[in-house]
Amino acid sequence: MLAVLAVGSALAMVINKNVVNSALFLVLNMVSLAGIFLILNAQFLAVIQVLVYAGAIMVLFLFVIMLLNVGDEEKLFDKFRIKYFLAFFLAIGVMGQIFYSLAGVTDMLPAISENMATLGTVEAAGDVLYTKYLLPFELTAILLTAAVVGALMIAQHKIKRTENI
Repeated sequence: MLAVLAVGSALAMVINKNVVNSALFLVLNMVSLAGIFLILNAQFLAVIQVLVYAGAIMVLFLFVIMLLNVGDEEKLFDKFRIKYFLAFFLAIGVMGQIFYSLAGVTDMLPAISENMATLGTVEAAGDVLYTKYLLPFELTAILLTAAVVGALMIAQHKIKRTENI
């Protein structure tokens, strides 16, 4: 069901002509991918998927979309009502509970693995990251720091050049 939801929301995102609705379909796609991560016993990836991608990144996307459509902003808020938004998420929650109840009654739910407490948790990810992959992790941190410093140097250089003119 989550795979069908992920593919359907991805298609709806690409086909939809309204950019705000496309961004919201992208959020739905990311949440369904988080559900797939939970099924695969990767709890840490599921939480990061929701917090980082569906949360922070999508806020930036929507901010840029709203910034580019300055003239259409009033029309968007005239059409968009908060009750429809809340009703949509409430309906998703109710349908999820119904499907979960039906799956529990018909024994369709998978058995919980004993490895669930150790696989995909923050402790397991941190253990692998800081032991086996410590050198690539540190090199990536240094590379990203150098990129940020370089971007700041380029931005300051352009500001100083325009002030002198």
